[in-house]
This record gives sequence, structure tokens and C-alpha cells, in this order.
Amino acid sequence: MTTSTDVFTLTAAFHEAFGTVPDGVWQAPGRVNLIGEHTDYNEGFVLPFAIDKTAKVAVRVRDDSTVRLLSTFGGHGLVEASLDGLEPGSGEGWSRYPLGVAWALKERGVSVPGFELLLDSDVPLGAGLSSSHAIECAVITALNELTGANLPAEELVLATQRAENIFVGAPTGIMDQSASLRGAKGQAVFLDCRDQHVELVPFDAEASGLVLLVIDTKVSHSHADGGYASRRASCELGAQVLGVTALRDVGVEDLEAASGLLDEVTMRRVRHVVTENDRVLQTVELLGAQGPASIGPLLDASHASMRDDFEISCPELDLAVDTARANGAIGARMTGGGFGGSAIALTPVGEEHKVRDAVVRSFAEAGYTAPDIFTVTPAEGAFRLA
Repeated sequence: MTTSTDVFTLTAAFHEAFGTVPDGVWQAPGRVNLIGEHTDYNEGFVLPFAIDKTAKVAVRVRDDSTVRLLSTFGGHGLVEASLDGLEPGSGEGWSRYPLGVAWALKERGVSVPGFELLLDSDVPLGAGLSSSHAIECAVITALNELTGANLPAEELVLATQRAENIFVGAPTGIMDQSASLRGAKGQAVFLDCRDQHVELVPFDAEASGLVLLVIDTKVSHSHADGGYASRRASCELGAQVLGVTALRDVGVEDLEAASGLLDEVTMRRVRHVVTENDRVLQTVELLGAQGPASIGPLLDASHASMRDDFEISCPELDLAVDTARANGAIGARMTGGGFGGSAIALTPVGEEHKVRDAVVRSFAEAGYTAPDIFTVTPAEGAFRLA
């Protein structure tokens, strides 16, 4: 895992790379989704939070349409592009994210100048913690200020979604960027993906004697691949057959009738989304009434649904979840889009080392790559650092 660079070091590195000082430094966090997986693009409910791992960008506006991009990551050289005629699919690797944001802002009528940008990030790549959206949200926060566009958070969310869906080609919803842009310290973001209504829900695990462990399985995933797209297509088919705008409009009480209308695979996909929406609502209610120690069974049920009905887990994620539970976690689930990435385990303080050691040992015995295991806490959303 990389270590985040401080502002002074990043500014100095920018000067060395571009021969001048940046106009500012902005940061945006990755996110953990506490519960509510694949419900966002079904106009449902999600409960993510911004985490204390961030992408930072030092940015300087140019007086032409040239974009020059560089990262602190090893093996990535300078990327140059022109904003004139920028088309979806342009760029490679991480450069697609700032280019996509610039393209999406221009599409919205914002006059985006050329710019120089140096990126640093300690959000683990491919871990399901939304490293790509952290980059996009840092960049869009910077460009929103530097251009004087001053778009509200809701517009920035939609612009980054447009960048992901059209420019990058990943059919994601609005959860990740909503958490990164609208998160707050000590709070989870209860988001209604139909109208972007947000309520901040206190999630202070430590005050309840708990820690939230992230278990990065090191199985990399990509939202731009076929697995994610096929799940979304199944959800859209289910909504069409059931005659609703989105699966958000189907209740748990409707599932029995739906089973007579849908093929077996589509029915399982629909059942996951409908029951997951219900689990999000239950989690929000329990957090308000009883606190984090009460939500373990809902995390467990969410993982079972993703494993069996949505079929987006993998052997490494299942092993991480099962081992964490067997060694003291009160609830655990995979988090993120699936097909790899990370699991989370809500664990009593003092038991985290037991869980960590057991998971590392179980991965070694199975012949899997050693996982990265660390704690996260709810953090502030995107803002200007300097």
C-alpha cells in the first residue's frame, strides 16, 4: 500500500516536474460501502462513508488547451492530451479519470482550460474502495473552483458519473462519488439514489467498542468489465418485465409474485437488489436506535445475498468473510462492485489482531496472495488542502 504524500512534498514534486508552483492542492477520499451493493443504479438506497485514505492532486491552470498529467506512482510517465476534440475512450490507465472529468464539465458548458496535474493517492488500487472515484472527485473539486463554475455537489456527482459511464465506459451508479464528495467525519452517507437526497448517519464504531477492518484480498477487479455490466443488464430486464421504472419500486412483499414472471437467474438478481434495499433501511434504523453493535447480522445477510443471488463474490472474499466471523467479527461482508476487491469486518476492539492473524493464516494455507488488512474510519469529503 502506498503512503500519502504531504502537501509540501507534493508541491515540491509538482515544481520539479513542471517548473512552477501549482494553483492549489485538493484531495478526495476513497470510500467503504457499509451496506447497499448494486442498489445505486437501481435507484435504491446505499450507506457508504468516505474513508481516511485519499487521492491528492496539485493543479495549475494553463493558458492553452493542453493537459499534462503525471502521478507519483512508479512506472507511469507524463501524459499529454488536448482538450480540443477530446472524445470518450481517450487516454489510458489513470489518465482517463481526469480527462473524463474535464470532458464531462465541458459537456455541461463549463469553460475548462488546459492544466497541469500531479496525482498522489494512498487509496489501494483495485481493492473495491473506489480509487478511481477518489481521483475524479479530487480533480472535479479542483476544476470546479479553478474555473469559477461553482457547481453544487449534486451536479458534480452527475458529472463524474457521466465521466465514468460514457468517457471511461464503466456503467457505475452515483454512490462512490456521492460518498467522496459529500462524506463527513464520523458519519455514514445515507443516499437515496433516485433523487440524491442525503442524510448523514452517525457511525462511530470506536465509541461502541468496535473497529471496522478492511481486508483487501488483492484480487483486482474492474468496473469496466463484463461482469458488472451483465448484472446491471439483468436488473434492467427485471424492472422491464415487472413493469416498474427501477427495482427500487419492488418491495420484499412483491418477490413471491415476481418469481412467476422472471427466469431463475434474473429472479436471483432482482431478489438481491430488493432485499439489499431493505437491509440498508434496517441498518439506518438500527444505527440510530441501537448503534453499530446491532448491525452485524445485516452485514452477514448482505454477503450471503451477494454470494448466492447476485453471484459477485469470489473464493478469496468468501474465505475472508468466513474466517473473520469465526474469529470474533460480529458481522462481515464483501464491499464494492465484486469479483474481487475487499471485505469488511466489524470487530470488537481488542479482537482485531486475532481476526487479522487468522485471515492471513487462512490465505496462506489456501495458497492465496497475502491480503492487506487495515482499519478505516469515516472521514471528510473532498476539499481544498492548500
